[in-house]
Amino acid sequence: MSYCSYIETMEGAKKDLHKIYHDQHYGFPIHDDDELFGRLLMEINQAGLSWETVLKKEQSFRKAYSKFNIKKVAAYKEADRERLLADPGIIRNRLKINAAIENAKAIILLQKQYGSFEKWLEAHHPKAKEEWVKLFKETFRFTGGEIVNEFLMSTGYLPGAHAKDCPVYHKVLKAKPLWRNI
Repeated sequence: MSYCSYIETMEGAKKDLHKIYHDQHYGFPIHDDDELFGRLLMEINQAGLSWETVLKKEQSFRKAYSKFNIKKVAAYKEADRERLLADPGIIRNRLKINAAIENAKAIILLQKQYGSFEKWLEAHHPKAKEEWVKLFKETFRFTGGEIVNEFLMSTGYLPGAHAKDCPVYHKVLKAKPLWRNI
């Protein structure tokens, strides 16, 4: 079942939460490195949980992780790790918290080499999913196949975020996702 049709089976606040993400964010290209980092952080935190859990905590993640500011997160010290582990508004998993901090440091290195995280992604596009997974595992922490696939689909690097008969599919196409050029 596609995410598009899955949303139609929901009701109430649950549907509203997913519909906003589906209609306004999922599959659309992101051109801001901090927001790309934030999406990667959220995808990592979804591992083993429902996407709904992560969506409900998005604003708490944003606040806890300095509005996804890569430089600030990369500079986090042990006190910040402990603060995050004690924050009930986010997923309190030491491996995921450490991954966020170490991945911010990795992105800073990519920015120095490529000019931006986005340019690094563009420099490696197009790749098959398996090649992307290998590259991400070499570059980042806590990035398995599903995390990498969802991150790349949700940010416009891989196709599949929306069914072709979904009205949002055509809005995504107008936003010129890189997968369109494959």
